[in-house]
Amino acid sequence: MLIQSRPRFQKTTTLLPPWEICLYVILSIASHLYSFYEVHKVSQEYEEELGREFEFEKGFFIWGFKKDPTDFEWSFWMDWGKRHLAWYFLCHVFISLVTKTLIPKFRVVFLMLYGVFVCFFLLGVRGLAMVLLHMMISFSVALLRKPLLCWLCSLMLLYTLHLPFFEEIQRSWYKTENEYYLLLFSLAMCCLRYTSFSLEYCWQQTGQRSSLQCFFAYLFYYPLFHNGPIITYKEFISQIQKEKTSSTKITFGIIVWTIARIFTWWLLAECMIHFLYIHAILSNEALLEVVSFWALGGLALAQVLFFYVKYLVLYGIPSLIVRIDGLEPPELPRCVSTMHSFTGMWRHFDVGLHRWLLRYIYVPMGGSHHGLLGKMFSSALAFGFVYYWHGAHDYLFSWALLNWIGLMIEYGVKKILFIPDAQNMIENVLSYEMTQRAFGILSAISTAMLILSNLVFLGGNHVGKIYWQRIFIQGSPDKVIFILGFLYCFAQVGIEWERRHQ
Repeated sequence: MLIQSRPRFQKTTTLLPPWEICLYVILSIASHLYSFYEVHKVSQEYEEELGREFEFEKGFFIWGFKKDPTDFEWSFWMDWGKRHLAWYFLCHVFISLVTKTLIPKFRVVFLMLYGVFVCFFLLGVRGLAMVLLHMMISFSVALLRKPLLCWLCSLMLLYTLHLPFFEEIQRSWYKTENEYYLLLFSLAMCCLRYTSFSLEYCWQQTGQRSSLQCFFAYLFYYPLFHNGPIITYKEFISQIQKEKTSSTKITFGIIVWTIARIFTWWLLAECMIHFLYIHAILSNEALLEVVSFWALGGLALAQVLFFYVKYLVLYGIPSLIVRIDGLEPPELPRCVSTMHSFTGMWRHFDVGLHRWLLRYIYVPMGGSHHGLLGKMFSSALAFGFVYYWHGAHDYLFSWALLNWIGLMIEYGVKKILFIPDAQNMIENVLSYEMTQRAFGILSAISTAMLILSNLVFLGGNHVGKIYWQRIFIQGSPDKVIFILGFLYCFAQVGIEWERRHQ
């Protein structure tokens, strides 16, 4: 039944009655709004205490709300964006358009030189030298055309970023911590790019050659240099060498509309850290232990939604510039409120990183073509690299392990449900409508674990433990069922959204 009914799940018409889908949408929106209201009440009640502990900033709203600056990533990139990055992005667009019109043959060279110049200005002579050192070591190893050696080289270079000895030396180059972290983030992104180039160089067919100039152009393409999103070397070089691509005809109206959307996302993120002190509360264990269940749920939802909106801005700006350059960037993250599985989260949130992991780790190691054990091994290597690349902290290991377990359970359940005997039994017992409702129940459980793993990633192991203890250990069964009930509504909305957009 599941195989036969699968195409029906891709139609624009729903298998569930329209009134039922509307009910799920209303309950999902209402639960989001009320839980956020509870978080706002907690934020206002403990504003003075949290403000003293986390040094709240003066907000830009005229009626006096303070701003929670606790999210390091948002504060970091907004500070750099206002002071430097926005202007350098505009200069990149200007150079790209001028060279494309007047000297198109030299456009790539000018963009490459511009990227080197900005890297020199922002990271300094030593920072640029470090980027070039990593680049040349990787290129030298790639000349041996041994993928395993390329991987060992990349992992060793990545390892140096977290050695205390090298950290102290690199910190001494700069006056502020933010300048050091800009170098660190840039080198981490460069690691993905030179690994991509090295492996593509090893795999290229006889007679094909990737020049050092192409490598420079890829590594120093400025819109993606500091924070991504990541584009593989093969995708980048095949698009930028073409005179015309499918996305070159971007109109002025589309540019204005995209800028308006990015501004709306930025404003929404700023509103969240003015009205909901989610990051400060999540950093205060004592407060997290006593807030109501509605506030606890609202904190979890607001955390993952803020992370989503944040990356709409951080990826949306460079993606727009990439499109103006005539390239096709990875899709922007999909709304996390419509995510109902670990598989969907990894496939649709950071699309560029997902493609990178598939091409350079999962597929080369065999993936699902080698059965369950092959899929488990390939997936474990991919998550192991993500854990290592993000910094190899304890909480990142827990997060990666939870995601790997979640993916494997989803894969196992899917394989079981597609066994002919299981399909026949489901077909005899459940109608199409009840099959989707049953799928929604399974998705609700998966969503609960997905949110928990994301809380570990965003807040650390201690936050994950508090949520696990309060909800699943100390919480009564009716509260657990209540939470899963709302997650069931979220899942059904996500399933319907997927079907309509496929």
